[in-house]
Amino acid sequence: MSQPEEQQWKLLLLEALVKERREEAQQVIEEVYPYDLANWYGELGKTEQERLLRYLDHERLADVIEELEIDEQLEVIRRLDVDHAGHVMDLMENDDVADILEELPDDEVDRLLSGMRPDEALVVRNLLTYPAETAGRLMTNRFIWVTDESTVGETIEKMRDYIEYSETINYVYVVNQLSQLVGVISYRDLILASNDERIADVMDRKVISVSSETDQEDVAKMFERYDLVSLPVVEGDVLVGLITVDDALDVLREEANEDIEKLSASGKSIDFDTKPWVAATRRLPWLILLLFIGLVSGSIISQFEETLSKVVALAFFMPMIAGMTGNTGTQSLAVVVRGLITREVDKRVVTRLIIRELRVGLIIGVTCGILIAIIAYVWQGDPILGLVVGSSLIITLIFGTLAGTIIPLILHRLNIDPAIASGPLITTLNDILSLLVYFGIATAFISRLM
Repeated sequence: MSQPEEQQWKLLLLEALVKERREEAQQVIEEVYPYDLANWYGELGKTEQERLLRYLDHERLADVIEELEIDEQLEVIRRLDVDHAGHVMDLMENDDVADILEELPDDEVDRLLSGMRPDEALVVRNLLTYPAETAGRLMTNRFIWVTDESTVGETIEKMRDYIEYSETINYVYVVNQLSQLVGVISYRDLILASNDERIADVMDRKVISVSSETDQEDVAKMFERYDLVSLPVVEGDVLVGLITVDDALDVLREEANEDIEKLSASGKSIDFDTKPWVAATRRLPWLILLLFIGLVSGSIISQFEETLSKVVALAFFMPMIAGMTGNTGTQSLAVVVRGLITREVDKRVVTRLIIRELRVGLIIGVTCGILIAIIAYVWQGDPILGLVVGSSLIITLIFGTLAGTIIPLILHRLNIDPAIASGPLITTLNDILSLLVYFGIATAFISRLM
């Protein structure tokens, strides 16, 4: 749908809701995607939101709720009566229901589950027993499995019976009499096989699976590494669920958002709708800490007050030296954090990365150092000042690049999320380093600068 078409449908829906024209609203609802309805929902007034919820049938409402942000999901579920909410949650993916209910108090969870079908409620309760952000919380029980004794014909017939129930039909998973995962067969291979062949004879016995306790970030990496569209979840060898690629994509988005928040030192999630006071209180702890660390920079300058008073021109280049060092450190930090997310790291990879970044720092440092040395000489007419500024920048850019590389690697080694080595922290530390180097070199050449 193009943007002009989307805007046109949006205006038609708004007009129908305002004028309470149910049939016109439902015509628009049938023409647009649940994702679009979810986006428009937050822009509607309270009255129009309630009318939209009334006009949506159970299946369409379930699809829309799955596209909403968690705060809006909670709001919508609470607006529905128990029976209505139960029917809708029966149609939603079990893991999405579990994510919503996790945010609610126990009594409200019990009340909502009482409105669901007993079999669906049982599955959701089971999902809630798994730790958050694990494979167990991502998995669904809506998939097709057969025993290894089944025939191809029986499997295809089962697929026809459960096609509306299953989240994916790309693969059928095979278990033995003990419900242990023993193989997998693709829809393509089923079509090519003869109906009377046994599944055990045509299935692929090499099955990639994860434990229910596996961290969700590791699950997402497996999808990326092996180009999967679904991933079975086991406890021991027993097949207990399936994770689909859309859930893995959601995990990658969540993890990326978390890393961005940590890199910017903003802590918990802050978006366009976050209240000013909440946003400020989430940012302040880090900023206050960095404020006190930043005072170290002031104390360094005070230690070299005599040098600065004798050669005032040194002050002209202070912001540039500190800023360039912080910038190159932040660039290296971003490269390392992104690499740690997307690939496995061992001693060989770390060594190669550090050597590579050392060379990068050297190239950047020499290039920028020579350039600023020439500028300082032409501007101030003092070759020694140019030497001090240029050599300082070379050294600080090399160390700044290495700091942005090594600090997150050390944190990763200590099993601490490397994204907490945030941009502001690296920048502040590099500011301190750059001032020490700059004024140290200037003090060594003070007699020639005067």
